[in-house]
Amino acid sequence: MTAIKYELIKTCKQTGARLGKIHTPHGSYDTPMFMPVGTLATVKTMSPEELKEIGSGVILSNTYHLWLRPGHEIVREAGGLHQFMNWDQAILTDSGGFQVFSLSDFRKIEEEGVHFRNHLNGDKLFLSPEKSMEIQNALGSDIMMAFDECPPFPATHEYMKKSVERTSRWAERCLKSHNRPSDQGLFGIVQGGEYEDLRRLSAADLTSLDFPGYAVGGLSVGEPKDVMNRVLEFTTPLLPANKPRYLMGVGSPDSLIDGAIRGIDMFDCVLPTRIARNGTVMTSEGRLVVKNAKYARDFSPLDKNCDCYACRNYTRAYIRHLIKCDETFGIRLTSYHNLYFLLQLMKEVRQAIKEDRLGDFREEFFEQYGFNRPDAKNF
Repeated sequence: MTAIKYELIKTCKQTGARLGKIHTPHGSYDTPMFMPVGTLATVKTMSPEELKEIGSGVILSNTYHLWLRPGHEIVREAGGLHQFMNWDQAILTDSGGFQVFSLSDFRKIEEEGVHFRNHLNGDKLFLSPEKSMEIQNALGSDIMMAFDECPPFPATHEYMKKSVERTSRWAERCLKSHNRPSDQGLFGIVQGGEYEDLRRLSAADLTSLDFPGYAVGGLSVGEPKDVMNRVLEFTTPLLPANKPRYLMGVGSPDSLIDGAIRGIDMFDCVLPTRIARNGTVMTSEGRLVVKNAKYARDFSPLDKNCDCYACRNYTRAYIRHLIKCDETFGIRLTSYHNLYFLLQLMKEVRQAIKEDRLGDFREEFFEQYGFNRPDAKNF
């Protein structure tokens, strides 16, 4: 018995995008979906009740950060992550690999695992496929990620090939040491950078191991959008049609639509809450920096076409005032709005797939949002 099942409901005739459902031990969710990120067992400034209210399904937590604080044993004693954070819907945990490579100045990669320093206090730490599985089994997430190497962009073909081969060996070790396969689904991560032959190699290795789902890793790491789209075009067809496909770390509106068109079912990113803390919001007419002086006397909502709690009740002028004064409520309102915006966008994407018109929807959205303008400001 596998903990995660994917049901393909429809393929968009216009684009090939997939409408589906992912079944987990904590509920079933429509795809393509955006998953809010709750790094430290909380989506910053949002309560679990608010996340449900805006239509969140699966949310993410971070293995590396929870291992350091409060410690996976404490989460296990609390009854697992769901109990600990009072979230009765599905949770995905990443493997900790990305944080090891992005946060630590000192790191040494060996076949056994990675030696590095705790980014909080400098202590020496070691993370391996086995340790990542031990932590994630203790956290009790519905979806776990295999421990992989996150190579930098750009990287040489030679380096990337060695990295891909190591990631495949680590994936096999993850499967062997995963102790709860019947109630936690483990996803493999396809790497290979921008190299088609290496993506093929990685996908062949991982699909032969028959994971319940697959992620495309190593994108959204600084490469141009057209490179990401090209890599997805040759990578997603290599993944099984009866398993969920997850594009890691992607959350800008244009990339969510372009990813869905290229066969992706699941997305996550800290973007909506991170930019919210700087007073930046996504609106139906493009990116808006509400803390700018020109909004000081603007008594309209963040987005006149949005029906979220923030837009129904508060003005740009008021939210600007809160953020300028470092009042937490301002950040709560911008975070709420941005997450609502992306979850609504995915609802519209699913509807467009249902109606076989995702290509038309993309054109309309890009035009309205301003992505087609030469001076378009991207995220």
